[in-house]
Amino acid sequence: MSFRKFFITVGFSGLSPKAPGTAGSFVALILGIFLLEFVHSSTLFLLSLLVTVIAIKQIDIYENEVGIHDSSEIVIDELAGMWIALSICGINSENILITAPLAFIFFRLFDIYKPSVIGRIDRDVKGGLGVMGDDVIAGIFAGICTALSWQLIEKFII
Repeated sequence: MSFRKFFITVGFSGLSPKAPGTAGSFVALILGIFLLEFVHSSTLFLLSLLVTVIAIKQIDIYENEVGIHDSSEIVIDELAGMWIALSICGINSENILITAPLAFIFFRLFDIYKPSVIGRIDRDVKGGLGVMGDDVIAGIFAGICTALSWQLIEKFII
């Protein structure tokens, strides 16, 4: 197996026989939380953009090799989206037990149901840009929804 396949399947988590997108998102969540112990959330955001740029080209190459657009084993898009959600949501050591699961749930919901512009990108944009684009936007939406949810929880529950 090639390094390209290792990269776009996020350490082969995308080869999971059941729910590869969820498996990839969960691996991304764990990696993101781990990274946030060492880097600021803005650095995680920039890392997700770097991964996105690299992944677009690598996905284009991979899709040409296998002849399939947006194969379910490609989950590097979930990593980028999940990291964007984590970097936007305001996660910290005091709220991690609430914000991390919320970010994961919101991201998966946006990624699965693809409302609004997310679905349009998924349908209309081809190649690596299309694969990555819908998840990047889903990550932005998930991060915003998580941040808003945390604000409501903090105000009315805690």
